[in-house]
Amino acid sequence: MNRKRFSLATLVAGAATAALLLTGCVAGEGQTASPATEDSDSATLTEGGTLNIDFATYNPLSLIIKEKGWLEDALADQDVTVNWVQSAGSNKANEALRANAIDVGSTAGSAALLARSNGSPIQVIDLFSQPEWAALVVGPDSTITDVAELKGKKIAATKGTDPYFFLLQALEEAGLTPEDVTIENLQHADGWAALQNGSVDAWSGLDPIMANAEEAGAKLIYRNVDFNTYGFLNATETFIEEKPDLAQAVVNAYEHAREWAAENEEEAAEILAEIAGLDIAVATKVITERSNLDVDPVPGDAQIDVLSIVGPIFVETGDVLDEKDVDDALDTIINDEFITQADPDAIG
Repeated sequence: MNRKRFSLATLVAGAATAALLLTGCVAGEGQTASPATEDSDSATLTEGGTLNIDFATYNPLSLIIKEKGWLEDALADQDVTVNWVQSAGSNKANEALRANAIDVGSTAGSAALLARSNGSPIQVIDLFSQPEWAALVVGPDSTITDVAELKGKKIAATKGTDPYFFLLQALEEAGLTPEDVTIENLQHADGWAALQNGSVDAWSGLDPIMANAEEAGAKLIYRNVDFNTYGFLNATETFIEEKPDLAQAVVNAYEHAREWAAENEEEAAEILAEIAGLDIAVATKVITERSNLDVDPVPGDAQIDVLSIVGPIFVETGDVLDEKDVDDALDTIINDEFITQADPDAIG
């Protein structure tokens, strides 16, 4: 599948053009502009309160923004407190978004679509990566070398996350169904622990835990970047509608972090290593080989194409009751009004 590479210079130029041509959002089909952002000159700045936002080791840009304190600095004059909440996986980020415990959260595209298909009022406002963050993993002494050999085996995976849907797609490609294996629903770190202690035969892993497992001798028996969905930065619709200025500040910070990471890969790896407890070599591999932060951050047709493949799986597995719910979610999940107006220079 062809993937579009992205230049931030192009973003800035495109944003300037968009500002001249558009009065509201350029969201996908079915999207509407938030009233407060239809006329940026009349937008009301949020004063006081708290921005609740997640950080996750599978989202390196979030770690950089948190470490540098850019959002705190940007929102200081508005007396807005930034509250950082760690997400252990896409499923946990979705739980926090649904509970309004966070306003903005990091998930895989598949997880975001699943949540919206089941009624969670979230939209993707930025893409933080196009990673190869999931693969099928076995232990150092395992004789399993092929997906077909997993028939009858126990496999750890975190339901509602990219590794889970990666597993389902890999099984289907190998001529197997979920009923041909036993899927143990374990959080990512617990899946690796289960593989180590022999409780499962394989693990559908997630970086950076997976990269750390490789250093410990684990083997990746199946990789396929096209089965990995994008890194989605999601916001609740209430937050988008009521505090569009904060949503814009978050997106600006992400684009500033993307520029910074491209120029400071070594320090970005050091930040990941420190927060995730990784050796610097492992963190460097994640940043330079697996994360692909140089991705077009504007969500659009490329993401819909990928999610259109994953969506029917939700219905087949009973994770979503009706195909119409998936179709409706695909039509309404994208909100590109903030990324098309992003200003990385407004941060820092």
